Amino acid sequence: MKGLNVLKKYFILCSFLASVLHADALGEILSENKTLLFDYQFESNDLQSDKLSKSWVNPVRLRYSKNYTTQFGDKTIGVGTFSVRIDQPIFRSGGIYYAIKYSQALRHANHSDIVLQKRKLIGDAVRILFHLKKTKLEQEKMRLLIQNDTIDIHQKKESYDAGLLDSSFLDQAILKKSQDEASLLEMHLKLLELKQQFSLLSDKRPEELKLPKLKLISKEHYREENLNLKTDRLRAKVAVYNEKITWAKYLPTVSLQGEYINGDINPLFIGPGSTLRKEYYNYGFSISMPIDVNAFADIEESKVEKLRAATQVLDRKETVDEEYQWIFNSLHILDKKIALAKKDEMVYKNLLKVTKNLVHAGEKTPLDATIMHNSLTIRKLDQQIYKIDKQLHLLKLYVRVENVL
Repeated sequence: MKGLNVLKKYFILCSFLASVLHADALGEILSENKTLLFDYQFESNDLQSDKLSKSWVNPVRLRYSKNYTTQFGDKTIGVGTFSVRIDQPIFRSGGIYYAIKYSQALRHANHSDIVLQKRKLIGDAVRILFHLKKTKLEQEKMRLLIQNDTIDIHQKKESYDAGLLDSSFLDQAILKKSQDEASLLEMHLKLLELKQQFSLLSDKRPEELKLPKLKLISKEHYREENLNLKTDRLRAKVAVYNEKITWAKYLPTVSLQGEYINGDINPLFIGPGSTLRKEYYNYGFSISMPIDVNAFADIEESKVEKLRAATQVLDRKETVDEEYQWIFNSLHILDKKIALAKKDEMVYKNLLKVTKNLVHAGEKTPLDATIMHNSLTIRKLDQQIYKIDKQLHLLKLYVRVENVL
């Protein structure tokens, strides 16, 4: 019995992994240009983060100048100078450390946000595939309804001609058929629109793509891997480091200065015993601290932003839980619809069997059997449509988590 349970768990795990792998394969559904745009966003984010993490390092300044003067007599004196200057803060009361941590947190937050954007776009493409399948099933269902409408008109016309039925019943039957035919045309337009929308997202042929079979993920997994929540948590980290950077901005800073100079000496300053050098160094250090009237407001603003970001995380947790619960409840209702359609299917199977027997007995016409057969098929199609509705609800979960789609 224990071995059977282990085997069962293994089978469930394999089934889940298979669905995830197939879902991840649809990650390639986007067109080459769309994929390239996201690749550029990821690369740009990494480069910006690298640049930000090194922003505390001041540039080395190279300078060459050539000056001429006619101040001293009739002779024009030219002096050229080349210098290399460094003015580098080495201590900012923790500001350098937190600036690096800030850049890392911002990199991850922006990366998570880009991943979410890509997931949503992939989700839009997959959603269109589901709607294409659903619309085709609805077309098939509508054709059966129109066939039943035609039979209903034929039967009502016979009763009307025999004086057994009022004309209003025949009018209603004709109107219903007209409305159903108009609905079928609308579905055709919807298919064209869906295909056009899909072509804007993907360069693949929708009929060649296999739809994924999504399963309900656990609430814990959804909360843990939710990209919105992950991004908000990372933004909260960014706000924490930003507050510390803001504090450090108004505390003492220690900097080292160094300068290498190689320049011509003014010939008027050269004489016997002169110790002037053409090549020399200047170096030293400085301690500075700004006194800014806006310092308190700046620090308080960063503190408020930190508190806002932390509150956003708490609010997002509630939203994530509500999202999951709403979809969970929706799936439960759709399961009930499927169960009702299955129940109706069994009823129509029995009615079809009875009607066929009555046709053989001459008490019913073949048209009556056709209506029952069409109604039976319609309820089978309804079950497929409800299952696609379930997949569309599950897709809302999948596009918001990592490692899926």
